[in-house]
Amino acid sequence: MAPVRRRVLVAALAGAAATAALLPLGGCGFALRQPAALPFTRLAVSGFAPAAPMADALRQALPRSVMWVDDPRQAERVLVVLEDRLTRTVAASTAGGQVREFRLRVTLRFRLDRPDGTPLLPETQLELTRDMSYSETAALAKQTEEAVLLRDMRLDMAHQLLEMLAASGRAPAA
Repeated sequence: MAPVRRRVLVAALAGAAATAALLPLGGCGFALRQPAALPFTRLAVSGFAPAAPMADALRQALPRSVMWVDDPRQAERVLVVLEDRLTRTVAASTAGGQVREFRLRVTLRFRLDRPDGTPLLPETQLELTRDMSYSETAALAKQTEEAVLLRDMRLDMAHQLLEMLAASGRAPAA
């Protein structure tokens, strides 16, 4: 019975220490990132290829208050994707020609319209670039690392896109 009590006591002390460590952050303005407050509840998206990873990232990043609709006439806003591209280039290689580093670039070009076609945001491009080391001896691990890195890049881009969509609904400052 004593080991169980000890674990409970250690867990309680660890929780109290973590809470005490975060208390000073409240005074400096620190806050966890909140989902963008979008000025609409129905969004239609067109232009993505079937099963596009960027479309999945955008769906995942959408707040629960916004519904993804297929018909632009049922939407309050229409996101028109003009380009969704991934490029993978060699960033560094050895004198023997072996690849040592790849550069991953995710590009999204889009515009935001009303359902009647009136533009709200002109054609805009978001681009993220990351360099990734590579080793042929760990090719399978590097493949997994690349997949995780690309997923994170797309989620980051989806959050940036939602911030832009949220800003598009705010009235300009006078």
